[in-house]
Parts: sequence; structure tokens; C-alpha cells
Amino acid sequence: MTSRVALYGGSFNPVHHGHLIIARSIAESLDINEVVLLPSHAPPHKLAQGLAKTEHRMEMVRLAVAGDSLFSVSDHDATCVGPSYTVKTIEHFKKALPDGTEIVWIIGADSLLELHTWYEVAKLAANCRIVTANRPGSAIGSLDALEAVIGKKATRRLLDDVIDTPHIDISSTQIRNRVKENRAIRYLVPSNVEEYIRKHGLYAEGKTTGTS
Repeated sequence: MTSRVALYGGSFNPVHHGHLIIARSIAESLDINEVVLLPSHAPPHKLAQGLAKTEHRMEMVRLAVAGDSLFSVSDHDATCVGPSYTVKTIEHFKKALPDGTEIVWIIGADSLLELHTWYEVAKLAANCRIVTANRPGSAIGSLDALEAVIGKKATRRLLDDVIDTPHIDISSTQIRNRVKENRAIRYLVPSNVEEYIRKHGLYAEGKTTGTS
């Protein structure tokens, strides 16, 4: 049987239950053996905008999936030198994973609409299966710009891999704002992630990156 591994990248600032529920939903829909979470790198200019330091976001993701055999965490995108282009990440995992492993890249509907702007997107679409997590009942907008770059056949394949996932109305922005306002974030994030945020002063009023 072919092994199928999903890669799920993002800032995870912070990781929350919505991320995990959506990832598990796709994993169950596609019989995925493993979901690898890939926190992104933290450029210095982003820290001033409220992006927690890489080490904090990595640790929160590790805490969030601790003890769950479906998930693993990779620091590949967080530690790579230069821009962490998705096509390069796929190349890395194609070499690192056993031969014959099918690689799935998970994106959101907003990313699908912007996919035509991604670096070497035609090569990316050819090298992995891109699966879009979509809110139930939400229509995908025009992909004419993407079709112009990767062709009609590849675009149709992407549309066939749009999967309805649970509508979880939680966002990292919402969580950060609630922390700044000293409001509860219980049930929005795993309890150990909540504890970590409080312990390190992440997202608190007047702080952008937390303590090391």
C-alpha cells in the first residue's frame, strides 16, 4: 500500500484547534498516514508585527500534537536559509521520505486563489498533490489566472482536490487579540499551548515576540 504524507505549512501564530481539526479531517478523507506540520520562518520585520519568534511557534506546535500519532513537526521551513519556497520544501521531502510516498500539500481556499503567484507553481503542481481545505458551501472563485500558468488539466486536478472541512470559526488573530485584552483563550487552543503563551508572555499588550 502506498504511504501518503500530508505537509501543512503556516505561521501557526499560534497554532489552534481549527488547524488541527482541519488537518485531521483531510487526513481521514484521504487515508493519510501522517501530517507534518511546518511552522514558517520568522523574518525580523514580521516580529514587530506580532509574529512570535520561531522557537516559540515551533514549541507550541510540538505541544499541541504531543502524543498524537497522526502528527509530526518539522523545522525545515523554520530553519532553511533564504525564502522557504513550497516547491523547495516538496523537493526536500521527496528526498527524505521513502520511495513511492505520495506527498500531499494542504492549503486553504484563499491560498488556492493566490496560487498563480507562487514561485515555480507549475513545477509544484506537478511534483505533489495540492489539496484545498474549503468551508462547506463556499464556492471557489475564478482560477483563470492559475489556469493560464499551469494549464487546464492541472487546474482541473486542483479543483477535484477541494475538500469540504469543518467550519471552525477560530483564527490566530482572534486569539492574539484576546490575549492582548486579557480575555480567556481556553477551548480555542490546546491547554498546554495556552499555558505556554501565558508563561512566556506571548501576544500580551506591549509585547510582540515574547521572552526567550
